[in-house]
Amino acid sequence: MRLRALLETDALGLRLLGGEDELDRSVRGVMTTDLRDPSRYLSGGELVLTGLAWRRDAADSEPFVQILAGAGVAGLAAGEAELGDIPADLVAACARHRLPLFAVHETVAFATITEHVVRQVSGERAGDLAAVVDRHRRLMTSGPAGGGPEVVLDLLGTDLDLHAWVLSPTGRQIAGAGETSLPGPVGAALAGHHLAATRTGRRAPHRATVGGTAYSLFPIRNTGRGALPASRDVRESVLSDWLLAVEADASDWPPARLDLLQGVTQLIAVERDRRDAARTVRRRLAQEVLELVQTGAPPAEIAARLRVAAPVLLPGLGSAPHWQVVVARVEWGDAEGRAAGGAQAGSGASGSEIAGGPVAQALLEEILVDPAVTGPDSADRIAVAHTGEEAVALVPLPAVGAPAPDRDGERAEVPDQDPALHADVLLAAVREPLSAGLADDGRLTLGVSAAVHSPEGLRGALEEARHARRVAAARPGRVCAAGHHELASHVLLLPFVPDDVRRAFTARLLDPLRDYDRRHRAELIPTLETFLDCDGSWTRCAARLHLHVNTLRYRVGRIEQLTGRDLSRLEDKLDFFLALRMS
Repeated sequence: MRLRALLETDALGLRLLGGEDELDRSVRGVMTTDLRDPSRYLSGGELVLTGLAWRRDAADSEPFVQILAGAGVAGLAAGEAELGDIPADLVAACARHRLPLFAVHETVAFATITEHVVRQVSGERAGDLAAVVDRHRRLMTSGPAGGGPEVVLDLLGTDLDLHAWVLSPTGRQIAGAGETSLPGPVGAALAGHHLAATRTGRRAPHRATVGGTAYSLFPIRNTGRGALPASRDVRESVLSDWLLAVEADASDWPPARLDLLQGVTQLIAVERDRRDAARTVRRRLAQEVLELVQTGAPPAEIAARLRVAAPVLLPGLGSAPHWQVVVARVEWGDAEGRAAGGAQAGSGASGSEIAGGPVAQALLEEILVDPAVTGPDSADRIAVAHTGEEAVALVPLPAVGAPAPDRDGERAEVPDQDPALHADVLLAAVREPLSAGLADDGRLTLGVSAAVHSPEGLRGALEEARHARRVAAARPGRVCAAGHHELASHVLLLPFVPDDVRRAFTARLLDPLRDYDRRHRAELIPTLETFLDCDGSWTRCAARLHLHVNTLRYRVGRIEQLTGRDLSRLEDKLDFFLALRMS
């Protein structure tokens, strides 16, 4: 805005004392000061407001005005509340340095001027940014991408002083402005807030406070021309949609600024749609490989198909020394789903009507990306197909200790690296935010296979991942995962024991001990656990419990007396072991 516009606003009570030829200067901000030297707080273009408390005599005006002029401020407004008329020495100093000078009537608060300037400057910046965003939208919808989401996020930072990030449903940073990254735990917490609010049908933007900082969360959906048809049910997309997190509280923003941010999200959604279109070929190739594996095609045929698909599935690698398979299934309940109200987007669709395969496919394409990697194209090597209600991901892995190029282009060994996916690590990264999106009627289960060396092992890896997913499905919780290592243990069997059988079995063996511990504080249960953990060794168990061996023998005898079992027998030891694991 111009100084002239301030002078023409009667409500501000400004009276021009000098600098009429400079009234076309632009005002980029406002600062109130009574410091003798405020230069450290000036960046140029400000309207400086002062109550003249810095002035002790006429000699103070010249150095003060010289500092303002040197900093490139737009003008000076002096209040009349303290001294009445503005001193002539200040008027003369401003004239010498060609600095416009205003008198502020004593009835006008500096806060009134500040609010007016900030409102006008922000409005003009928003208008300029809106024009830029609109231009980018036209370019991006008709041709190649113009720099990705980072471009528009940079505009938000430079033109509106807004820090913003594009996040995945698990909180992974996809894009951010400049070098400012959002910490991983903060991103996960914001994604959880967004998913929970979306499932309850609350209108965006959603407000969230994490670590004492307020954020506004905007869903990223393309609603313009060329957009895909909207989902009948929000559950079809809630687990795969991106979001825009802005470090600000948008609850008091004017409609124009909210509309601008909506335009920003649509602009980013165009990039998302373009990226999804590029994934179509990888999905088709993954589907072909999956069908060959499932139908028991000869390994040579599978290997040939992978060689043909390598340039697309493995850009930059050429071949995959190892593969892993991840299987995912998303299931929605019926009764809870119908009761979700706003989460149904007005469709009344039940959980059984939502195709689980495509939902799980889109979700795997997001969560199998390394959380430390940013950027919308970092999932280029994740090939996911879906069959029925489950999704299957083929994940190529570089060989452990495989040669890697050094600075001179030579191949050097990289020891002790484990690139394989681990079910517990994957679960820890996605459980918190995705549980919020699944709410009370959804469930995600994941199974992870071991790494295999060649296409011949893919069929076994697929079956292994499916078995692991079924183990995960037998556990409580909204998001569960299991890995291949759990298939070679009794842990595989325990989840499939019916609940009533588990309760009866554990009660019969352990309840007498729990009752005795409650009455006598005898610690029989901890003693039993340690005794079994020490493989029945009296000396090792006594040492670990810091007991005399005779005291340990007394406790074990009491356990046998209360339960009618003999801990010297393998069968009874095994029964106690299983009872403790199932309790």
